Amino acid sequence: MSFWPLAANARSVARARRLTRDRLAAWGMDDVTDVAELLVSELVTNALCHAHGPVGLTLSAMEGLLRCEVEDAGTVLPSAYCAGHDDEGGRGLCMLDTLACCWGGARTPTGKVMWFELPVHTPSAR
Repeated sequence: MSFWPLAANARSVARARRLTRDRLAAWGMDDVTDVAELLVSELVTNALCHAHGPVGLTLSAMEGLLRCEVEDAGTVLPSAYCAGHDDEGGRGLCMLDTLACCWGGARTPTGKVMWFELPVHTPSAR
């Protein structure tokens, strides 16, 4: 398991993508890197736009699943809806629904955590 605190600014989105890409390469999980980067980017962006305070990224792998968690200080859990063609936002949770095998959110003592999981095919699992 790996955890990184992220600064509450827009540069953290690129940092979260880079951390995800580097960790998955180290773990031999190249088959899910692109999707994981995209979804981590969405969750970090949402945390920065809709919550104030610290943000954290946690990546863990167990039993053929990659789990990505983004923690923030917000207390409101997002509700899923799919945006219309002309909407500027509202696609993040729809992407989670489409690309992740499962996802969710939970309140924590300091805010909330949003998470998703992706099935992985590591060399040792093949």
